Amino acid sequence: MIVWTRRLSALCAVILGLSHAPAMAQGTIKAEYGDWQMSCDTPPGASSEQCAIIQNVLAEDQPNVGLSVIVLRTADREARLLRVLAPLGVLLPNGLGLNVDGQDMGRVAFVRCLPNGCIAEVELDDAIIEILSNGTTALFVVFKTPEEGVGIPVSLEGFSEGFAALP
Repeated sequence: MIVWTRRLSALCAVILGLSHAPAMAQGTIKAEYGDWQMSCDTPPGASSEQCAIIQNVLAEDQPNVGLSVIVLRTADREARLLRVLAPLGVLLPNGLGLNVDGQDMGRVAFVRCLPNGCIAEVELDDAIIEILSNGTTALFVVFKTPEEGVGIPVSLEGFSEGFAALP
């Protein structure tokens, strides 16, 4: 059985600096909600602080396979985003799969790769937020080959409270 390590805070500041939507270059942990941490910072040039809830997971038996999951509201408060940083070496055309408590939510494309990983991003609608808020485990799937998917479980404990607390 795969054992997962949660809350790899060292990745937090790196991940937040990667986004093309406004996000923090470095974050300060403001609160914890179950298995999620709220990190806040003021982006360069921004007039107000922006916060995100974050969870980092890493497979102990596959140290190169891990994810950083970030949920935030854009600075203009117009959109809610789920952003995932996957490791380099994932098969990009297959995208990132998501399954919540056995329900297949589909796949999203990777939008870009950076020196430390590849980013997939999706705008969250009310239906997806409700599923994540009421769920127990999200299983994110990255592919090493077209046939070989690696499922990485992410706890949804505290997601609802953390999301509700986002400014």
